[in-house]
Amino acid sequence: MPGGSFPADWLRGALDLCVLAILAESASYGYAIAQRLEAAGLGAVKGGTLYPLLARLEAAGLVAPSWRTGDGGPSRKYLELTDAGRAELVHRRDLWRQFTASVDRLAYPLEAGGRHA
Repeated sequence: MPGGSFPADWLRGALDLCVLAILAESASYGYAIAQRLEAAGLGAVKGGTLYPLLARLEAAGLVAPSWRTGDGGPSRKYLELTDAGRAELVHRRDLWRQFTASVDRLAYPLEAGGRHA
């Protein structure tokens, strides 16, 4: 759904997984992560939502910070997945597949395999 008009509670439920997946692609910083989420169609994620999440991931040892100087701008705090973060991403992806399959079975009971055509 372009424009990010999904219910906010859906985004909250998936945001950790989405951020871990973005960081699996490459190390990044908060603003760039927010832009990537928006470009993916999830809408604008406010700093008051994103930065506490990043802090929780860091405190849990799932991401590691490093400071990098910008091109003519201030230094930025980049985050990259740790080995524990990569393992957590695999775990959360598996859980997400199970969860969405369960929702599909309930939401589309008459469709073959539970998926809406």
